[in-house]
Amino acid sequence: MFRVIEATSAPDAGIDAAPPGVVVAVGTNPAGPAAEHWLEHASFTLTEAASDDPRVVTVASVAESVAELRERFERSPIAATICDDVLRAAQTTDARTGLLTESLAYSTLQGGPEFRTWLRERGPAAIPPEESGPLEVVRSGHTVTIRFDRPQRHNAFDNRTRAALLDALAIARLDPSVRVVELGGNGPSFCSGGDLAEFGAFTDVADAHLARTRHSPALALHEVTERLGRACRAVVHGRVLGSGLEMAAACGTVVADPGTEFGLPELNLGLLPGAGGTVSVTRRIGRWRTGYLVLSGRTISASTALAWGLVDAVAPHRHTRRP
Repeated sequence: MFRVIEATSAPDAGIDAAPPGVVVAVGTNPAGPAAEHWLEHASFTLTEAASDDPRVVTVASVAESVAELRERFERSPIAATICDDVLRAAQTTDARTGLLTESLAYSTLQGGPEFRTWLRERGPAAIPPEESGPLEVVRSGHTVTIRFDRPQRHNAFDNRTRAALLDALAIARLDPSVRVVELGGNGPSFCSGGDLAEFGAFTDVADAHLARTRHSPALALHEVTERLGRACRAVVHGRVLGSGLEMAAACGTVVADPGTEFGLPELNLGLLPGAGGTVSVTRRIGRWRTGYLVLSGRTISASTALAWGLVDAVAPHRHTRRP
């Protein structure tokens, strides 16, 4: 179900009685008890006025944005609705429970009609040979620097990268002498998200769930961040999409190059964020703006990410620019 509600309309006392579906509130300048109800309980609120409220997204045209959102919802209603449910649940759970919930929902969608339609439309996929990758790991004193190293693929996250990242993070998890972990990327982007050529490789969604949760970079990053705090940092640039954004957001500090582009495009595939983003991104910017990123498919700039709290600082930085 996709509903559009005027933010000043009468509160719906039954909205928490059952999963409400996607509810988009709209208003010029939402204020008052009724608006507060919808600000809190809607999936998110759209306005054309500037707002610091994390439950609100400012857009150039509310009418055009609603039309785009409705069109995307109609293409992937199951994924959109399940994502909204998972984001609401993420508000009240610890990281481990939230990641398990996310993975179960992701596996459900992997077995669903919307993802199957995307796979059929994509057709057979092949990955060209690579000369580098998947990671560059350097230990210098108490600091471990990890860089994604598939520059020709904009550091798309594949199974090789997952395994290598888990090995690298194990150093920080198990060695108390490691005091700083920095996550970055070689080439034009930090990480452009999951490698689409590998999507659909798991034919058993139950096995896929077990693989995600028993070999989870998201859980490893959360553990490292719990130990190191802000000294676990991501230094990002270029495309920071999908799993790239989800992993960066799990770090204690995120520093972005001014030209960085952020987004969560998984709904295009009939899926929701599956690399921990329903927890990591939600903890930074709230379920409302996270839901907007997923449902709209739009990207945001580094300056918007800073204003929202998705990143902690925007500063030019050097990164390897191998082709």
